[in-house]
Amino acid sequence: MARACIVGWAHTPFGKLEDPDVESLMARVSGEALAHAGVGPEDVDGIYVGVMNNGFSKQGFEAAQVALDQPALAYVPATRVENACATGSAAIYTALDFIESGRGRIALVVGAEKMTAKPVVETSDILLSASYRKEEADIDGGFAGVFGRIAQNYFQRYGDRSEELARISAKNHKNGVANPYAQMRRDFGFEFCNVVSDKNPYVAAPLRRTDCSLISDGAAALVVADEETADLLQQAIAFRTRQHVNDILPLSRRDPTAFAGARMAWEKARAGAGVTLDDLDFVETHDCFTIAELIEYEAMGLAAPGEGYRVVREGTAQKDGRLPINPSGGLKSKGHPIGATGVSLHVMACLQLMNQAGDMQIPDAKLAGVFNMGGAAVANYVSILERRK
Repeated sequence: MARACIVGWAHTPFGKLEDPDVESLMARVSGEALAHAGVGPEDVDGIYVGVMNNGFSKQGFEAAQVALDQPALAYVPATRVENACATGSAAIYTALDFIESGRGRIALVVGAEKMTAKPVVETSDILLSASYRKEEADIDGGFAGVFGRIAQNYFQRYGDRSEELARISAKNHKNGVANPYAQMRRDFGFEFCNVVSDKNPYVAAPLRRTDCSLISDGAAALVVADEETADLLQQAIAFRTRQHVNDILPLSRRDPTAFAGARMAWEKARAGAGVTLDDLDFVETHDCFTIAELIEYEAMGLAAPGEGYRVVREGTAQKDGRLPINPSGGLKSKGHPIGATGVSLHVMACLQLMNQAGDMQIPDAKLAGVFNMGGAAVANYVSILERRK
């Protein structure tokens, strides 16, 4: 079976943007991604849009909005997908399935979210839809509270790792200074991230403000094409493999500190790509909270359960470490507009593989890992990417 490739991309800055709605955000990246790929709207066979929404806006039907800025797309089949915080990756994988089934040759993928227009209390409630409300709706602190509880369970089992969480935050903020798309381009340093203060209070103990990703607006887009078409275009990033593994939704029915679905997705990805972690040059991973990145070290196989702290202490994940993780600054620094996040992770990887990442660049990067998850490691996506052209 022929595999689809990424042949173009675009990315807005993330943050509190002046764009009034998702329609405006998608318009900023749709045409730019097509131009970057060297194709026109008339070449597009399918459109796949990733927007969570779920109350951020009364206007739904986002798939139909892409053509409002690109009228030539009006008659192209367009579909919106949603998979919590992995919505962007779900849109990408759906587009890849479309291409690889032979139903089309070129597809446009757009991920976007407008989150900052709502009061924080409403945003927190909307985000809780990515948890199991029948059991988890009463957790204080919204979705931060869900991961705060995960951190509590982890600390009870393996010991207090607040220092390691602070070092993860400091790493990602330092890396994010070099990312022109990042919402917060500021190096806070370890001491600030490690100390609870008026400027860095507990959000959902033991998680501090610097342990939590940001509320963001933003959009990113990809153009994907079949291999034959990709070979005629300017650049092509291939999927050595891609894996999607789900886990049970309620935290009460699984070990919340294990991220078992993520571990399985990584195992399948390594096997499918025929690689080990030593073969990867970097990983862009889903650090919605620092405790998530810590557990993801263990899920990807960098450390045994409970020993993710070794990755931090040994500097393995630093930009100059054995396996740089989140050289873009991650969600922690870059921001986390839900529907855009999975697409953004893939764009960051493409920039590295094309040697176009500027000051973020990992020297001679040839093989990338991308991990995006929906909910508390419920929907788990792993892509292994390499440059084809």
